[in-house]
Parts: sequence; C-alpha cells; structure tokens
Amino acid sequence: MLLANTDLLEPTFRRTVIYVVEHNDGGTLGVVLNRPSETAVYNVLPQWSDLAAKPKTMFIGGPVKRDAALCVGLLRVGVDPNAVAGLRHIDGRLVMVDLDAEPESIAPHVEGVRIFAGYAGWTIGQLEGEIERDDWIVLSALPSDVLVPPRVDVWSRALRRQPWPTALLATHPIDISRN
Repeated sequence: MLLANTDLLEPTFRRTVIYVVEHNDGGTLGVVLNRPSETAVYNVLPQWSDLAAKPKTMFIGGPVKRDAALCVGLLRVGVDPNAVAGLRHIDGRLVMVDLDAEPESIAPHVEGVRIFAGYAGWTIGQLEGEIERDDWIVLSALPSDVLVPPRVDVWSRALRRQPWPTALLATHPIDISRN
C-alpha cells in the first residue's frame, strides 16, 4: 500500500492511500482508497449496488481511465478465490472482481466490494523513482483498509499502525499553514 508523503502536495495525490493491485515488469496499477465520488454505484452498475460497501458510491481510483470501472473485494474467511469464477486473487483476502460476472455468484464469497472509476498507474521504474524521491510511504495493507468508510481517515489510521517515527506522521496537519 502506498501513502502519499506529507510533502506530496499535488492535489490528485495529496494524502492519498493507494492499494497496489498489480506490480510487475509492465508497471504498477493501484486504486485510491480515500476518494469517494458523489456518484452512487446504483447509477453506474445497479446490479452491484447490493454488494458495494457503505457508502455505496463509486470511488475515484485514480487519474487514469476514469471511464473504466475496477472492483476490489474482501473475501469471507475461508474462501478459496481460485475456486470462484470471476475472482482473481491479489493478496491475502483481497481479490479483483470481474464486473462482467453475475453478482449473485460472487455475493456468497465476499464481505463486500469497492468499485473504483479509474486507477493510478505507473510505467516501469516510474513508481520506484517516486519512492526513492520520498513521494510515497510503502506500508503493508490490512484487508479492512479497502472497505474503510470515508469518515475514517485511512491515511492517518495506516500511519498510526507503524513503528515510531513513521507513526508520528499521522499527526501532520492537512493544512500546515493552519497549524
């Protein structure tokens, strides 16, 4: 998981939390976990509305291909993602959900899903360069991070789980000039 460092002030990524869905020789793809939109899932993908975690809104996954939807789901404990058509294992209990699958066939296997419009993407070596520049803090994700409601500051929450001195960054004000 990537957390924007306190010095990354560019509005698209300021205080963002990105769950990395894929990292390989072709580059990196992730979704922003803390940018809900005003668009209800029901208005875009009504068949998936019942499975969407609250709030049942689309999340802005990043600046790339905002007209494309990606879905990340949290598996129920004990479910083998390889045994369920329409699921692709990411890590731990997290899976990519094929939005062309029937929601009724997925529902018994997931606790909930989050649907993203667009994604964040990096070409080969680009993300590594940004990490070397200290734009991003690399942390392990908890499965629950993907479905955290927007009222929870997942950026600060993830930082508080870290050892000192990284945990101290959680106290960094949103607007340093108002400190």
